[in-house]
Amino acid sequence: MVSDSSKKGRPTPKRKDAQASVKVASLAPASTKAEKARARATARANRLAVREAQLRGDESALLPRDRGPERRFVRNYVDSRKSIAEFLMPTTFVVLILSLIPIPAIMAFGTILMYTLLVFAIIEGVFMNRRLKKAFAVKFPAAVYKGYSFYAFTRFISMRRLRVPRPQVKAGESI
Repeated sequence: MVSDSSKKGRPTPKRKDAQASVKVASLAPASTKAEKARARATARANRLAVREAQLRGDESALLPRDRGPERRFVRNYVDSRKSIAEFLMPTTFVVLILSLIPIPAIMAFGTILMYTLLVFAIIEGVFMNRRLKKAFAVKFPAAVYKGYSFYAFTRFISMRRLRVPRPQVKAGESI
């Protein structure tokens, strides 16, 4: 048994002295306010550059869910068609505003409008998915279509100007 006799026979150190002896110097270099501001500005510029590249559709900047020729084809297919589903989000906002008006007829109109648009969007989505599946099989015969339906539908219901990456084909343009 090895004993540490160097600590015996002297008073217990004060807490602040014991903590000061244990404290390790910070690994990060001390930096000034100007250096921190420069680092923040650089990080912001980098984030903006990556965001712009994502919006442009630059393959290297895209998220993994958006990469690949199959995903690009699905995006272009969905973007080349005009749909009722694009108006789902703005209509939801309008219905929310209409529901605040305490007139039952207006509230009922808003609810009926919302559900009607939702039903039409789902029906349109089913038909779009069938056509997309056929076109996908022709373009990529070796690829499996599984997983692309949800990707297409989420893009399909989002407003055209809010889609990321931005649409690279015009509505009505053939692929």
